[in-house]
Amino acid sequence: MAMDRADVIARYDEQLDTAAYADVDASANGLQVGSETGTVERVAFAVDAAEATIEAAVDAGADLLVTHHGLVWGGLDRVTGREYDRIAPLVENDVGLYVSHLPLDGHQSLGNAAGVADRLELEGREPFGELGPVHVGQRGRASRTYTVEELRETLDGFDNGGRPTQVLDFGPDEISEIAVLTGSGADWLSEAEAVGADALVTGEGKQQVYHEAREAGVNVFLAGHYATETFGVRSLAALASEWGLETTYLDFPTGL
Repeated sequence: MAMDRADVIARYDEQLDTAAYADVDASANGLQVGSETGTVERVAFAVDAAEATIEAAVDAGADLLVTHHGLVWGGLDRVTGREYDRIAPLVENDVGLYVSHLPLDGHQSLGNAAGVADRLELEGREPFGELGPVHVGQRGRASRTYTVEELRETLDGFDNGGRPTQVLDFGPDEISEIAVLTGSGADWLSEAEAVGADALVTGEGKQQVYHEAREAGVNVFLAGHYATETFGVRSLAALASEWGLETTYLDFPTGL
């Protein structure tokens, strides 16, 4: 089945409430490369828009590549070097690039945090991770109490190229209240402390989060930027399948 490319883009923009994040996200969300005209039969999905995933999308015969991390962050001055090497195959093969960064982090059912929360079987979920007028994460109560090691083992089951989850175990030994903000979410540790979370699950940390977690008495689990951000694009792939489109998922774990 084929759909108008403009229709696919409009559906994703509506589902993800893309416009609500325009003033807070450095990413140019929505269609970043390509024309809105034409049709789409096959869509490829990946976490990152990089040479490897773009080439794989072309090889798969995709009409559209949907990624979480795109190519345009706060402007694009020149299309040369690495930027040219990434954009040229998209243009030459008429593959559109659709990007959803923070909208896909914060969506409460389709998003990355929601996907992690699903795997952790969190209940009574609420938005977490304030960023201006929007949220970019989710929190909830585990349906069963985790020990630190049990939660680490569960997160190690995420696809992160074999890299184990790092744990800053400065919080309670028994974990029920969990805040999730995928990717680089350590900056929201203070909010996790304020809402009474036993643990913050994110992808990667910064140097200062060690001391902040220790002083706050909150466990921090660093499960990998890539590993925590595969859920959103997989949800968008499921939507495309429901619309009758062919889909393919391009898995390029970074181990980071």
